Amino acid sequence: MGKGCGPQGRAHSGNMAAVNLAQIIDVDIDCDRVFKYVLIRVHAVLPSGALARESKEIMSGYKWAEYHSDIYDEVSGEMQKGYDCECLGRGCISHQSQGKKVHMYGYSMGYGRAQHSISTEKIKARYPDYEVTWADDGY
Repeated sequence: MGKGCGPQGRAHSGNMAAVNLAQIIDVDIDCDRVFKYVLIRVHAVLPSGALARESKEIMSGYKWAEYHSDIYDEVSGEMQKGYDCECLGRGCISHQSQGKKVHMYGYSMGYGRAQHSISTEKIKARYPDYEVTWADDGY
């Protein structure tokens, strides 16, 4: 996984079965580069194995990932016990921490476009002093 950017650090470490949805960090992205990201809906799983009603969206993006599926596989693999993950779409991020700017764009041919509007709200909450923009075009 990425090391994260800023004081919040990594979003998905440790035993995920032991934490609830509120403790899962909404945004885990790398700094200062253009890289792929994935928007994921995380569902809690009840002891019966059924999905709980509550869920939340998270986004993860790392410069080490060659493919969007690398990120999704990493994040969903860490959440196997106690959670079920659903990919909502994928895109790219240009993160410039010095300039306090994030721009999201593009899509994955295999998994479709992330709802950049949801991702934008997540980024704005995580980085309130950043300029955050998005566009549907680009690959």
